[in-house]
Amino acid sequence: MELGKVKGQVVATVRNSGMPNLSLLLVDIVDMNGNVLAAGQVAADTLGAGEEELVLLVRGSSARLLTGQEAPLDLCVIGIVDQVTSRKERLYTK
Repeated sequence: MELGKVKGQVVATVRNSGMPNLSLLLVDIVDMNGNVLAAGQVAADTLGAGEEELVLLVRGSSARLLTGQEAPLDLCVIGIVDQVTSRKERLYTK
């Protein structure tokens, strides 16, 4: 799993027939301190995450399994983060 920060939405009304009808989000992959590791990734959203929220992401076969079919997905939101702590220090709170 990876942490990501939602930066916006991606709209693609014309899609491959195997692509599930999920919202697409523009996310930056971030470290535990919120530093951007990889900007501008597109993730399928299964939960309804909002802009600037911190989310949990999965890649590859784990992302494809979320839909229950062999979908052409590589990155999916699987959780909306409420809090991140390390060594009793609160790094993020929603």
